[in-house]
Amino acid sequence: MTLKKINAWLHLWLGLGSGLIVFIVSITGCIYVFEKEIRSFYQPWQFVQPQEKPFLLPTQLIDSAKPELGKLKPTSINYGQKNEAATVNSLNRKKGTSLVIFMNPYTAEIIHIDRKSKKSNADFFRFILNGHRTLWMGKTGSKIIGIGVLVFVVLLISGIVLWWPKKWIQSIRDQSFKIKWSGSFKRVNYDLHKVAGFYVFLVLLLISLTGLVYSYKWYSKSLYWVTSGGKSLEARPRPLSDTTTNAVFQPKNIDKIYSKLATTSEASGMFITLPAKASDAIGFIVYLKAGTLYKADRYAFDQYTMKQFAGNSPLLGKYEDASIPDKIRRMNYDLHVGSVMGLPTKIIAFLASLISASLPITGFLVWYGKKFKKKKGKKPLVQEKMVLKKTIAPWELKKVSTAAMQEPVA
Repeated sequence: MTLKKINAWLHLWLGLGSGLIVFIVSITGCIYVFEKEIRSFYQPWQFVQPQEKPFLLPTQLIDSAKPELGKLKPTSINYGQKNEAATVNSLNRKKGTSLVIFMNPYTAEIIHIDRKSKKSNADFFRFILNGHRTLWMGKTGSKIIGIGVLVFVVLLISGIVLWWPKKWIQSIRDQSFKIKWSGSFKRVNYDLHKVAGFYVFLVLLLISLTGLVYSYKWYSKSLYWVTSGGKSLEARPRPLSDTTTNAVFQPKNIDKIYSKLATTSEASGMFITLPAKASDAIGFIVYLKAGTLYKADRYAFDQYTMKQFAGNSPLLGKYEDASIPDKIRRMNYDLHVGSVMGLPTKIIAFLASLISASLPITGFLVWYGKKFKKKKGKKPLVQEKMVLKKTIAPWELKKVSTAAMQEPVA
């Protein structure tokens, strides 16, 4: 068996085996690309009337949220842009519950309360995200997703090998780059699989490779090793507060750090992680570009002394001070969802994911059409009936030709 046949065989059977997984991951990813934009249409509580004054301090928002928090402890606070609501959040990962209190950042007025439990899938995009990450099957589904994406990378590479024209002449180039919309259903379907697949190859490869970072640690470390030119992704310890000091945590210290960061940086948003344990540090993420996560300054402070933890890594330090591999790693999520350059790249990711969802369907139809055609073409051999024809003797040819000439012309 030649390499070409092996490649075609792998593309066929790996495609048939992983088709359903690829379809679900692609269509859910396609829907999730514009999650924030779609939410803005039916969740008006995410927005407020912008005012020409600074936001209230974190402790002021927490104090106003206490009646709704009850016995729950706030775990984080999120500030958006001038026209966006702030949120005080309480998340319990073990119980799978969350409470998000939307507030006016200028007045601390509570706009909306969103409660979620582990069994609750009422939120459409939460349901979509669960399907994208786990196939709605928990940890087992997450493992299946990882294998499916690995297979999809092989399918992309084998597909581009099959697409590659034998000769770069005009007629073959047209078949490789153009869809013949005037052709039969089978021809159009084949072109949609072959030609459309080629045009989104690089985008889908990028989405797949960035997605694998969340599935496999070995792959994540290997990718960092490649992008850094041979440097290892070190397991940096989580910043911990010094519990041996006699100091007591003062919530007002969070306000001081917030005020300093809000005035010294061009922030388009800020996310504050509050300490849940005695050893936890206080985390600040200052977003520098709206709609993205990668371009941000990340800080950690001791909750007792307010001392800033030094260092720079994918998860800590200022963006401008980060190394190139660390910046690439910070971009991973935005590259995966298409938000790295705003709306244009989101549209590209949306269309590529939509075509990706169609590839298992068009590929199956190509295979089924060929198989059905072969079976349909096989007919039992039937002996033809012998038909006896009257033989004209040579001496009668003259009579026949003379009679034909005498017939009137119509």
